[in-house]
Amino acid sequence: MGQNATTNANSFLVCGLGHLGQYCVSVLKEFGAKVNAIDIANIQKWEIPDLPDLVEKLVIGDCRQLKILEQGGIRQCRAILIVTSDERVNIAAAFAARSLNPDVRLVIRSAQENLNELLSENLGNFVAFEATQLPAKSFALAALSSETRGFFTLENRFLRVVRVHIDVSHRWNSRRQVDEINNANRRILAHTRAGKPLPKAFYQWQPDARILPGDTIAYIEAKENLVTHSARPVKSIRQFWATVITQMRWQNLQQRLTELWEESSQTRRVAFVGGIFMVSLFLCGTLLYKLQYPNISLQDALNVALVLSLGGYDNLFGQLQLSFAIPWWLHLFSISLTVAGTVFVGILYALMTERVLAARFQFSRRRPPVPKADHVVLIGLGRVGQRVAQLLQELKQPLVGVHATELEPGVLSQMPLIVGNIRNCLSRVNITTAKSVIVVTDDEVANLEIGLRAHAANPTANLVIRTFDPRFSENVARLLPYARVLGAYALAAEAFAAAAFGENILNLFSLNKQTTLVTEYQIETDDTLNDKLLAEIAYGYGVVPILHTKVGHQSPKFMPSDDIKLAVGDRLVVLATIEGLQRVERGTLTTGQWFVRVEKANSSEAAFEGAAVISRVSGCDMQLARTLMNQLPATLQHPLYKHQAHRLVSELSKSQVIAHIISP
Repeated sequence: MGQNATTNANSFLVCGLGHLGQYCVSVLKEFGAKVNAIDIANIQKWEIPDLPDLVEKLVIGDCRQLKILEQGGIRQCRAILIVTSDERVNIAAAFAARSLNPDVRLVIRSAQENLNELLSENLGNFVAFEATQLPAKSFALAALSSETRGFFTLENRFLRVVRVHIDVSHRWNSRRQVDEINNANRRILAHTRAGKPLPKAFYQWQPDARILPGDTIAYIEAKENLVTHSARPVKSIRQFWATVITQMRWQNLQQRLTELWEESSQTRRVAFVGGIFMVSLFLCGTLLYKLQYPNISLQDALNVALVLSLGGYDNLFGQLQLSFAIPWWLHLFSISLTVAGTVFVGILYALMTERVLAARFQFSRRRPPVPKADHVVLIGLGRVGQRVAQLLQELKQPLVGVHATELEPGVLSQMPLIVGNIRNCLSRVNITTAKSVIVVTDDEVANLEIGLRAHAANPTANLVIRTFDPRFSENVARLLPYARVLGAYALAAEAFAAAAFGENILNLFSLNKQTTLVTEYQIETDDTLNDKLLAEIAYGYGVVPILHTKVGHQSPKFMPSDDIKLAVGDRLVVLATIEGLQRVERGTLTTGQWFVRVEKANSSEAAFEGAAVISRVSGCDMQLARTLMNQLPATLQHPLYKHQAHRLVSELSKSQVIAHIISP
């Protein structure tokens, strides 16, 4: 939630100054926070060179110890970020911190989803992230040549962030203004003319601009509900039996049997045929014994046939002299039934053995072959690399992994894998025909070298390089404009830091070369968002509202209208950059500078409706709006944001009221 405006607490504690911890300190300082830190040992090499100057107080010791936490100022802290590389240490430190400060916000690094839920219920004011999972999606999407820049789910709806290049054949070309693309399921994020730099903030596009060839448009859209629709219930008994009869037609049955036969192994086919043959012999034996010996019951006839089918010939004919007369042909049939039953039991044993061995030695199956072309080459399969591989497999992307050592059995078993010296493996992954190369080893210098080798072998492939040092990242990005240079921990640190201020970070993605966070707010009484129109929040703070749930209502509204005023208990999900979150945190709301001049209304009904529109869109008092409409022509003395003013003019025109925007 947004921080209360009356709260002055601005002190944070970071435990663990590895890659992630150092970046968390850096991002927190961008918020203007006071940051103390705890680490188990003196840092010999800082990933961020000037970081020692950013830390107010550095304590050396075990963050699980109460006295160490007290030295770090835990009792005065607003939040503690526990981001060591050991999850057990993180969880233990979280309990210690809660015992010393019942109100401190706990932000920890942990991948134990089930345990995290239990900890959240018991510790309260708690959030946990896995540092490798947060940025993995950015790496996966950067390697794709598709227009998708991010995707996530909200309330069981799929949301997709898209950046599309407009050409002469595109349906939006020269036919629409930018703001006309917005609808109930879509919001514009950016509009860039050909050759112009990418915008660094939202709403830097002109709502009345015409879409031209060469433009680039980024937007977010909410897709269909992800719940699988169940089959419609049968309305009547008659319809039920009609459905059963339809499905039991010979054509359907024949098709199902054909599919089953084609998908079965050789052993299963033999067992299937043998089963049909044995059932036939069993029924035939029952019938023959019943006809030959009319005095026995049907149950006795079935029992004789069953004993013979299970190899029980000696139970009936093992005596030296039989106690009953039997024709030679029935005696021969009985022998044949016993032999066939013995063979069928052997087949069943073979089938069971096959299944057991398949389960026992499943780990030894050979991996799929390396794709020939249009695939992604993923180099480095540590925690980040494995998560990227899982995402690419979910996206149905052809993929081959390269790693220095063999993976554990069962890890990414459906992915082609090349093991060995990475520098020497590029020739074995069809690098010249690959569409993308992702280099995510733990050595950023090696990543650069491998990336250069890959680009030399295939200059047309998308190249994504993982880095750690921010200065190194900037230099590589400047010297290699064809590569996407992403800092894994830098991406994750923004989510950790934002969560420390109370925001619930649902997801993140990279758009226009900067991180965008999907952030959830629960509105409270003294919140910086309370009692404000969504238009003020969107344009004043520079965030994009994508979901709003009104207090007391269950159904959320996607892409909500700018006219909604937030109240205590409402839920709001927005897209925001780290700068946007800072403005919300500080309550730094920029004011509108645009005015609307209303010229005339075509009728008294239009004047009445126009006053309602003005009050609803601008948020001004209804009396002010009615006074304005009674004194036309007049200017609305209520400053608006440009996009808000443009929408007001558009809504007034629909009500037969003529108005225009006055520049500041």
